[in-house]
Amino acid sequence: MRIQDIIKGKKEWRSHVARAKTLPKDYQVVYKEIQRYLFKVGPVELTDGIGLLSGIIDLFEEGAASGKGVLEVTGSDVAAFCDDLIKDSKTYADIYQESVDQEVSKAMKKVKDKTK
Repeated sequence: MRIQDIIKGKKEWRSHVARAKTLPKDYQVVYKEIQRYLFKVGPVELTDGIGLLSGIIDLFEEGAASGKGVLEVTGSDVAAFCDDLIKDSKTYADIYQESVDQEVSKAMKKVKDKTK
């Protein structure tokens, strides 16, 4: 990664955080929880920039502008809202699970080869 890419990423992040801080308080609270949830669940695309998070802020800005409360936008089950956003995304848990499955397959093959 080049230094210019790192600097660009930091500028994008600062701009993103500034946008989040302009949201109404209820939206800010829910956004922070969504962000925390997504960082824990670990969709791989979160490391590819701020696209998903920026999209959430876009959605929240539209909701706030139309006078909706944040839970009117997300629904009362915010975790389900998040899961729906990333349902087609690969997560780090998926990658780890695939790795475990591959290791078990290799180990089982070795066991079978030794018993022949």
